[in-house]
Amino acid sequence: MWTALAAVCAAVMVSLGLTQPAAAADWPNVATGATGADVGTAQYLLRSHGHDIAADSDFGPATKAAVVAFQQSKGYAADGVIGAETWPGLVVTVREGDSGDAVAAAQTALNKHGHGLEVDGEFGPGTASAVTSFQSSKGLPSDGIVGPDTWQGLVGQGGDGGGGHSLPIPRDTLGRGYYEAPHHDYPALDLPVRTGTPIYAVHSGVAHQVNNDRCGLGYSVEGDDGATYFYCHFSAHQVGSGTRVDAGTQIGLSGNTGNSTGPHLHLEITAGGAQRCPQAALLAIYDGATPPAAGDLPTSGCIE
Repeated sequence: MWTALAAVCAAVMVSLGLTQPAAAADWPNVATGATGADVGTAQYLLRSHGHDIAADSDFGPATKAAVVAFQQSKGYAADGVIGAETWPGLVVTVREGDSGDAVAAAQTALNKHGHGLEVDGEFGPGTASAVTSFQSSKGLPSDGIVGPDTWQGLVGQGGDGGGGHSLPIPRDTLGRGYYEAPHHDYPALDLPVRTGTPIYAVHSGVAHQVNNDRCGLGYSVEGDDGATYFYCHFSAHQVGSGTRVDAGTQIGLSGNTGNSTGPHLHLEITAGGAQRCPQAALLAIYDGATPPAAGDLPTSGCIE
């Protein structure tokens, strides 16, 4: 009842001009060679339309063939590219109580935005909470239903079309100010979180476990963007070395291992042979904007 009332109130406020609806995100173009969360989302949606393909987040020949077949069935231009014409026909409205591949698609898309859901195809209370949180953050009616506007926001924002980006911790764990805080003497970022907080991959890539005196338990992720992302001080690893991860994949749990003065996540980004300041990238992700390329991040100005 409260969710419905909130949605009605939001609509009334927009109609009275008290708030402005969020500008619609552009549907991304996803095609052969792309990897990451948007591809996985599309693959699950294709499966929901009866196309028997793997949801491996890798746009290969089988996915292209399924896209062409789907486009032909709808009378769209059969170019094998999932873009502004194909996405609206591909998405399926889902809500609490639903199950299946379309729900798995929504969960995959939500994880691109850092929600850390198990992709089990079951639309339960956890998924419903993630949907309303996402809708609220984007100025959409918070009705908990993944309909056309919410789908467009999910796949059209928070990513670069090749895997997307995610906050490294659940969005509601820390406020925005923590993402712009300087580090003590070199480019990095420390996020003070309790032991056991889920940690997500910021960008898609290949994860390698780390376990040493400085970092403690952690990962280096060789990003698909050419950068390397380092995560330190975990209490537990959750993916094996050599595992391909998407943005938003949960890779471990925060902790206080290694050279650490208290429970927190330590994050570094290296690109172009230099350590880069993560702050601008994570602030953009927090704000729902596309972050600057890792190689364009500054190498100074992010320390005390």
